[in-house]
Amino acid sequence: MGRTSSCGGDGEKQRIEDKEQYGVLLYYKYTSVPDVDELVSFYESSCNSLGLLGRVRLSPHGVNVTVGGKLTALEEHIASAKSNCLFEGTDFKLASCNHPLNDKVSQECGFTSLSIRVVEELVTFSTCPLLKSPDISNAGKHLSAAEFHSVLESAKEQTDESGKSENKELVLLDARNLYETRIGKFESENVETLDPEIRQYSDLPTWIDQNAEKLKGKNVLMYCTGGIRCEMASAYIRSKGAGFENTFQLYGGIQRYLEQFPSGGFFKGKNFVFDHRISVGSSKEDIIGCCLLCNNTFDDYSPRCRCRLCRMLVLVCNHCQVKGDEYVCELCRKHGKGQVPLSLDPSKGLTPAGDDDTRRKLRILCLHGFRQNASGFKGRTGSLAKKLKNIAELVFIDAPHELQFIYQTATTPPPPLGACNKKFAWLVSPDFDKPSETGWTQCQFDPLQYQNQTEGFDKSLTYLKTVFAEKGPFDGILGFSQGAAMAAAVCGKQEQLVGEIEFRFCVLCSGFTPWPLLEKKELGSIKCPSLHIFGSQPGKDRQIVTQASSDLAGLFDQGCATVIEHDFGHIIPTKSPYIDEIKAFLNQFV
Repeated sequence: MGRTSSCGGDGEKQRIEDKEQYGVLLYYKYTSVPDVDELVSFYESSCNSLGLLGRVRLSPHGVNVTVGGKLTALEEHIASAKSNCLFEGTDFKLASCNHPLNDKVSQECGFTSLSIRVVEELVTFSTCPLLKSPDISNAGKHLSAAEFHSVLESAKEQTDESGKSENKELVLLDARNLYETRIGKFESENVETLDPEIRQYSDLPTWIDQNAEKLKGKNVLMYCTGGIRCEMASAYIRSKGAGFENTFQLYGGIQRYLEQFPSGGFFKGKNFVFDHRISVGSSKEDIIGCCLLCNNTFDDYSPRCRCRLCRMLVLVCNHCQVKGDEYVCELCRKHGKGQVPLSLDPSKGLTPAGDDDTRRKLRILCLHGFRQNASGFKGRTGSLAKKLKNIAELVFIDAPHELQFIYQTATTPPPPLGACNKKFAWLVSPDFDKPSETGWTQCQFDPLQYQNQTEGFDKSLTYLKTVFAEKGPFDGILGFSQGAAMAAAVCGKQEQLVGEIEFRFCVLCSGFTPWPLLEKKELGSIKCPSLHIFGSQPGKDRQIVTQASSDLAGLFDQGCATVIEHDFGHIIPTKSPYIDEIKAFLNQFV
């Protein structure tokens, strides 16, 4: 009896440990969502009550979910989702795993918080508007892991008269990014694997357009991590018409294939995943990746090394990693970026021939906030300008609406007008008063005053047209607070401003959605490459609430939008790692 009792105790202990085991859940579903707000409420309730962290993306066209937590909680979430007919037929991919390796991995992979967002596209398929968006109902036929394997197996057995293997009618197309294909891909000795070598999924349509002849008339077998990227991409290929009909996709992606063929089958290397597991391999533990610097075999992304120019992940082995080193990925090298010729200077030794000061810098037009001016904003951004001196020239201007001077207490008399610099605004409230003869008015600070600033845009836009004509050209616009709102409004009208106000990117700091964009509620509808900088903790920014800046970022296409959340208030941070991320964004345009 004692032995039985002991075994029972051990079994109970094991069951408790199993219940505490950590896991990751991935699933997506393209379907018509009748009430997106109701679905948002479901995920907020389910994920928060179960302690799940990760990313949830919702749109009128479906869901895309990657969350982590206790296995029992994930299983409960699946059961709850299955009770909704929207998820009928959904492939829920649940895997047990260890906790994140470190805080950096956890933070980069999005498992430090729960992010639920409504987006225009579940995965951004193109950074530029397509003439005709692909119809998801026209996606390539799903092949199960067994069917996909069988097609490759049959192709392997085909030989020509001389006994050599060949199959010119079949091609494999990898729909993933270069940093994923570096460490794993499908390989069959007599089937060509096409690797687009793209930085991001939104670059794939361009590659397809440029390489359509490689796909036309072929049986195209597409694959990606879990399947969602193949849905839209295969529909895009098939939309090209005759010769592109035979496009197929691996259902459940590489993940389901490795579950079906744990020894790897035709897949070599590891499957890169967008959670803290980083990659998942087969029982063979093949390593096909190599170090960027020494070319030795290596496939571990846990150090999170990145290209200093485009910020794409790169593989740098432990031996070659040096603190503070800056790496340049193969794509940037291929396009001639990051390679500066060296010259011998007797006083300095071997140095870059093209000194940073002689290279053409980016010209960035800087728009100050409400009740500020150019000189004040220049002073407040002195540290930023100093740290960007090798990359950018910052140009400051006053806004066109001159404001009344204000003081907040009746007990303290205002100083003489001559001792004060004029203050300006890009947007003003309907009851806006131009400066009076006395120049002073008393008022209390209102942290929500920006919500009432709905006038003055047309005058400011006309003024900016003149600035661009007289002081341009400019590569980008940097806006702070109300200046960021003004810059965002200009971004929203870029198509109508061709030839008058042209720029390549915007940097929006502590911004909010201005009234000209309030009517343009479509998420992801602004295609301008953008960097959004704002405080991560609600309440620290007394002027602009965090949610307002986050909502503004949501209006920009997520394929070309970068978000930097910092731990400070109403400022532009210049400490590391924030300044490094700002430089990385700007370096894309140098």
